Amino acid sequence: MTAGLKARLVDFALQEGFSKAGICRPWDVPQIAERLKTYVKEGRHGQMGWMAERMNWRGDPAELWPEAKSVIMLAEAYTPDHDPMQVVGMPDRGAISVYAQNRDYHDIVKKRLKRVGRWLLEQEPEAQIKVFVDTAPVMEKPLAAAAGLGWQGKHTNLVGRDLGSWFFLGSIFTTIELPTDGRASETCGSCTACLDACPTDAFPAPYQLDARRCISYLTIEHWGPVDEEFRAALGNRIYGCDDCLAACPWNKFAAEAREMRYVARDELLAPKLAELAVLDDTAFREMFSGSPVKRMKRGRFVRNVLYAIGNSGDPALRDVAAGLVNDDEEMVADAARWAVERLSA
Repeated sequence: MTAGLKARLVDFALQEGFSKAGICRPWDVPQIAERLKTYVKEGRHGQMGWMAERMNWRGDPAELWPEAKSVIMLAEAYTPDHDPMQVVGMPDRGAISVYAQNRDYHDIVKKRLKRVGRWLLEQEPEAQIKVFVDTAPVMEKPLAAAAGLGWQGKHTNLVGRDLGSWFFLGSIFTTIELPTDGRASETCGSCTACLDACPTDAFPAPYQLDARRCISYLTIEHWGPVDEEFRAALGNRIYGCDDCLAACPWNKFAAEAREMRYVARDELLAPKLAELAVLDDTAFREMFSGSPVKRMKRGRFVRNVLYAIGNSGDPALRDVAAGLVNDDEEMVADAARWAVERLSA
């Protein structure tokens, strides 16, 4: 019976818009507890204190909800329909990570997960479920690998033979014991394209990431001024970084994005730095309404824009930066002073 239920579940999930589904047990990832402990002990999580919190849950999904018998892992493609690296070569424009160029995926994926969950409960009224997408102490990537969706590449992100690199993950924990899928085999071989592409050498070794050097971390999670040794390497990346994802050769097999709300808004494909730098809090909120960018708030965002201005080499942007050297937020003022100095050299 459960085999038939699983087949119908997968069919329903695909009809709802997910790109792929797989199932594992909560205890199928015994390796992550020690890896997480080492990662945090070495300080590679930077300011992300939440990674050190509830490590017992994060390191052992079976402890998060002991009643769960199965974890349904679901992938949703957001593959771009444009070259995401083109904007990196446009110094007067800002590069925003592909996943943030339109609607916030948290809301979209979670609603889709809930619809799949409700369907499952209609089939098995006595069952229980919990849905998660990126905000709970759940290590989605190892679970997705255990469920056969792909493998964690040398850049630590998940890669799938039939998915590529551009996809979100969501999970449904359930008390139903469903048939599992085999673990996906790692197929990076001798390729180091993702490691070679990193502007800040954030990978101490293949399959290892030091978030403190990662541009996605530095531009989104890090609060306060960014260390000067990294500022030039940021280039014009003002929210996240797609370099290692874009470099992966498996993207030639990337699944097509089916959700139109992930298609980039024209104004976020290559926004002008001069216009972004002068956004006040109200204008920032309005421009990024419904976008994950809004969560970082105006201060961090404008700080990043000013680093990009400093890296632009465009003297015409010097006056824009000069107008912010006395900003109320010190990290903005500091970035403005740095940009003015760079453009005055």
